Amino acid sequence: MWKITVPMYKHVALLVRQDGMSHEEFVDYWQTEHTPIAREIDGVVRYQQVLPTEPDHAEFDGIAELYFEDLEKLYDALGSEGSRDYDPEKGKAREAREDVDNFLAIEERPRFIGEKIVQKDEVDGDTNGLYKHSAFLVRKEGMSHEEFVDYWQDNHTPIAREIDGVVKYNTVLPTDPDNAEFDGVAELYFEDLEKLYDALGSEGARDYDPDRGKAKEAREDVDNFLAIDERPRLIGRERLVKREGER
Repeated sequence: MWKITVPMYKHVALLVRQDGMSHEEFVDYWQTEHTPIAREIDGVVRYQQVLPTEPDHAEFDGIAELYFEDLEKLYDALGSEGSRDYDPEKGKAREAREDVDNFLAIEERPRFIGEKIVQKDEVDGDTNGLYKHSAFLVRKEGMSHEEFVDYWQDNHTPIAREIDGVVKYNTVLPTDPDNAEFDGVAELYFEDLEKLYDALGSEGARDYDPDRGKAKEAREDVDNFLAIDERPRLIGRERLVKREGER
């Protein structure tokens, strides 16, 4: 079985730009206007962003990840699972919620709230600048969430964390599975983008077919527990925006 060593809750938002806005315009607004607000939301201890390596082929324009040590503070600031129309009353949380209407297509922005489990870490938590494959997992038809989690953690994870080039691997379990948009998130980090592509395919290559090693074994195993066509993913480079103690 797995162990949760340091409780850390995260809100993951898969971002889609508004109609009429280019990817470059989206990134510029996100980085210069929205980020200074979001990083100061009460309770945020870490804030990181993921920008796609190939924007023209990516399923999303980016990922925003805000970490909290207190789940209730997360819910107060960003809403709970199933509450897309959350309406914080005060402070930076309210300002951030109002600002997203300036650059995001809200109804096309899936999100996920979960608890992070570190399965492998060769970089001592320093993921700034690493390449990252984020897979938003949906279980196979006929499988319960509990059955999915057991298979994922006990059968698939020991394979995936040994994929050539993986230097960090996190799994994220929903805090409220009955209302979550996904059954979990798998985050695999690489220092070398080509190794990531070799193992997990590039943007737009959902039917990737690695030919050797643990990457091949992992690709074959996902058919045992995932609904592949319903699993959004993004390949990008992570950018650390805030870490606890930094301003």
